[in-house]
Amino acid sequence: MRKLLTVTVALLVLLAFPSSARAGDARLWPVGERPTVVRAWAPPATPYGPGHRGVDLAAPIEAPVRAVTDGRVFFAGGIAGRGVVSLELPDTGDPPLRTTYEPVTPAVRKGEEVTAGEVVGTLQLPTGHCPLATPSCLHWGLLRGDTYLNPLTLLDPSLMHGGRSRLLPVWGWEWPGGLFG
Repeated sequence: MRKLLTVTVALLVLLAFPSSARAGDARLWPVGERPTVVRAWAPPATPYGPGHRGVDLAAPIEAPVRAVTDGRVFFAGGIAGRGVVSLELPDTGDPPLRTTYEPVTPAVRKGEEVTAGEVVGTLQLPTGHCPLATPSCLHWGLLRGDTYLNPLTLLDPSLMHGGRSRLLPVWGWEWPGGLFG
């Protein structure tokens, strides 16, 4: 019985921690290692209603902005006086997902392929969208067609909460009735 338990636990560990990820599976924060979310996702009730169609991440001016995952540059240029980079993510359905970063000075051009972690631009001077207590921030958005989605859903939960969950022993407790041995 003990051998079966050991084999089962080993198999679960191997499945939970794969040795290598497939191409395109990498997901990273667009700025820093674990930036502060200074303004959260707040979807509007109606298409033109008030809300926040992305998240704002604290970052210093001129910070490198990186691709969250592999993609193709859908747009890189100016919109309403600020720089924007938008990446189309492969194999994400029809219409495909697009992630956007602003305000950034683009370091890429439309049509270029990028990989997770590749610099796609640098953070520009604030344009008034950051909360007052934050000197500068990156607005990070996610869309499918015309529908805005929460970009944090692209990240593995371990990136947001400081690492993978782990089970710790409960000291002073015994298995009832000799269940495992």
